Amino acid sequence: MIFKDLLEKFSPILEKEFEKIFDNCIKNQAHIGDSIIWKENGFYQELFKDFTSEGKKFSPYVIGPGIEGISDMTHYDFINQYRHSNISNLTFEEYLKNVEYSSERQKEIDEIVQFESMSVQIEMLIYLKLWEADLMIKRLYNLTRIVNGEPFDWHFKILESSRDSVGTGTRQDIIRKKVRDKLRKRQPVLSDWITNAYKTQIRNSIAHSNYSISGRTISLNNYIKDDPASQMHGISFDEWHDIFHKSLLLHNQLIWLANKINDFYAAKYLQGEKIIIQTPKIDDYNNIHELTYREKYKIWSYKQ
Repeated sequence: MIFKDLLEKFSPILEKEFEKIFDNCIKNQAHIGDSIIWKENGFYQELFKDFTSEGKKFSPYVIGPGIEGISDMTHYDFINQYRHSNISNLTFEEYLKNVEYSSERQKEIDEIVQFESMSVQIEMLIYLKLWEADLMIKRLYNLTRIVNGEPFDWHFKILESSRDSVGTGTRQDIIRKKVRDKLRKRQPVLSDWITNAYKTQIRNSIAHSNYSISGRTISLNNYIKDDPASQMHGISFDEWHDIFHKSLLLHNQLIWLANKINDFYAAKYLQGEKIIIQTPKIDDYNNIHELTYREKYKIWSYKQ
């Protein structure tokens, strides 16, 4: 269940932080076009490396949704449907009073908690869609680079298995070491937010269905005594609601930031300013590209 008062409680903190992040993106970006590349999901397409058309070579550096973007659209539809159809009519405090022990209301309370349990398990799936999705991790990673003055990484790649030898890192290492830790100095609020919302043990427990629910408590069956990242025996539903609402708000703010960046560059383009991006320099490919914008569809592409 989604509690509007929890969203209203948490959102001003993250909204203020993302206003700062937008300013830092524009101010600190290594190249003047890195932020619009971030919004447009720049990536390296090996297939285009030796592709020619009418004697013209294509750059393997492309912008657009790609596979990860199309996948993200599917996840967004699911998340958005839940977000609109599962809002509680009660405040969080009112809801907690509704499930306080009462022998006279025990049957009613059991039914309420059973419904809450089902909602929590749907939210667990959404939690994975948020924290496992390639595009969200890529966006967090490159956003961290941009605010820290590092160039956009066109070659971002998540290591999927021990057989992978080349890549940016595993999902959890990217989130913890290359996003959360590297945001600590410049964007401490977002760094703390990720610390509170992203729990490796909870993620692993959900991904492997290695948990159980009793009453309003989630028992995590992957506690490991000597592993500092697996020290929780369980969490209450109250703790889960905190984690889930913060994860959902982060997802919302990344969408807001993408729209804000788009509007910033679109305004410049519509006023006659050239929008230029830079790709890595390889072989004889041109690494400076001018973009064109279709205002009706809010779509950017390379100018031909």
